[in-house]
Amino acid sequence: MEIYLDYNATAPLMPAARAAGVAGLDLLNASSVHGPGRAARAAVTAGRNITAEYLGVRPAQIVFTSSATEALVTALRGAAVQGYFMSAVEHEAVRATVQSLPNFFVMPVDENGLINLETLDAVLQKSAAPILVAVQFVNNETGVIQLIAEAMKICRKHGALLLVDAVQAVGRIDIAPLQGADITVISTHKMGGPKGAAALVLREGLSITPLLTGGGQEERRRAGTENVAAIMGMGAAIEHISESLNRMPQLAQWRDQMEKDILSAAPQIQIFGTNTPRIANTSMMALPGAAASTQLMNLDLAGIAVSSGSACSSGKVGPSHVLSAMGAPPDVASAAIRVSGGWASRAEDFARFTQVYLDMAQRFA
Repeated sequence: MEIYLDYNATAPLMPAARAAGVAGLDLLNASSVHGPGRAARAAVTAGRNITAEYLGVRPAQIVFTSSATEALVTALRGAAVQGYFMSAVEHEAVRATVQSLPNFFVMPVDENGLINLETLDAVLQKSAAPILVAVQFVNNETGVIQLIAEAMKICRKHGALLLVDAVQAVGRIDIAPLQGADITVISTHKMGGPKGAAALVLREGLSITPLLTGGGQEERRRAGTENVAAIMGMGAAIEHISESLNRMPQLAQWRDQMEKDILSAAPQIQIFGTNTPRIANTSMMALPGAAASTQLMNLDLAGIAVSSGSACSSGKVGPSHVLSAMGAPPDVASAAIRVSGGWASRAEDFARFTQVYLDMAQRFA
């Protein structure tokens, strides 16, 4: 049986989300005014209401998109600002977009992957133009949790917009710190829902220029036929978020035991983010002397699925930009893999990974 420990790339479908998504495949265009169209619209509205209740916002604040990448790019390109700040460890969707825009600043992080809030405060103090600040709530590679509430206070003080990529936070930590963020992005397939739907959440009164134009969907903030099935699956996954949250303490125990056993047997291995709060399901570790691609191939042959970082960057050769920003040398940042569990993980999955990983580490010693 294959062991799947790559939840940060995509979580397996929860049964309830699968059932809802399959039911949604039979529904028609939610923009049509006839009876079948109204039935599809009702399903989209139900998904919007569920999402809004979970996030503590009004349904009208939610714009459904096809992915978190689309939502992030929409926010970055559509916000009425003249400058952009982002942390050095943002997802590639944010990095690539911000670097294509004028007047951007990259905020460095410390060895734990955390932004320096004093630096953020000082740089915003000097900025006269309207600024958008992009900060991940939870890093997709290391699982490190940023101090979002504190960053939000600083942005408010200086009148800057805060865009929070909360994709890896949903179902893994309390999302209360998101309350009051100007823009938030979440994605269904990270929480056990189907691929094909995400939510761009806008503070009340905040408008953006749409990235996709043409139709009147999503109150003219995102043109294109809504993915009714994926939105229904998203709502079902959110309704079962508590089950995922309740499993986090158990996942933390399994993850911590795995790391302890690995470091005890192979102290040359480096594990990142251990000195600061992380989500319970994630471990990023480097085996010096073994390229991440080689490790992934060996683990895959043993029936274990993990990754070397963001699935959106698969196929790229080079060190992790996240670990490089945290001060890891290129040979270490190029030798790191990510292990991430979730709602269907078992203790034996982590134990089997540990065994295979240590056997591999011995061969590369």
